[in-house]
Amino acid sequence: MSRLILFNKPYGVLTQFTGEPGDRTLAEFIKVPGVYAAGRLDKDSEGLLVLTDDGRLQAQISSPKFNKEKTYFVQVEGVPDPLQLAQLRKGVELKDGMTRPAKAIVIEPPALWDRDPPVRFRKSVPDSWIRLTITEGRNRQVRRMTAAVGLPTLRLVRWSVGDWTLEGLAPGAWCEA
Repeated sequence: MSRLILFNKPYGVLTQFTGEPGDRTLAEFIKVPGVYAAGRLDKDSEGLLVLTDDGRLQAQISSPKFNKEKTYFVQVEGVPDPLQLAQLRKGVELKDGMTRPAKAIVIEPPALWDRDPPVRFRKSVPDSWIRLTITEGRNRQVRRMTAAVGLPTLRLVRWSVGDWTLEGLAPGAWCEA
């Protein structure tokens, strides 16, 4: 029987089990042999990481051809206007091509844990939150999409992958699904 682990990856942790001296890696948190991340989250992103020992399941979760939805809470610099949201919903032209259409709505700040280190605060520049759902997973895609429409990402938290969510998982905690 295959194993499936849901992990709330903290900020500053690499999505791999090994790294350079001083790097924080998955090995610090997960002592389960033979599981691998299905997809990646950048070191400066937080949230749901799915790990499994099943190669087929890993491909279904991470490959864009399976259209697995991934939902992110994105704190951006600025306040999105209807045109910026429409661009995200239509798809954004990036250096590696057009993204698929995304679901994008402005939300109230979600009830999340404090980030360590905290996001820098600037009195003169407002920030806001977007819930963004994509079906791809290109390198730094969400950050590049928001930047392309003029809304640089300040904080990025993956909340769900398909039907799996972070509900009830503290940063650094994991459970078997």
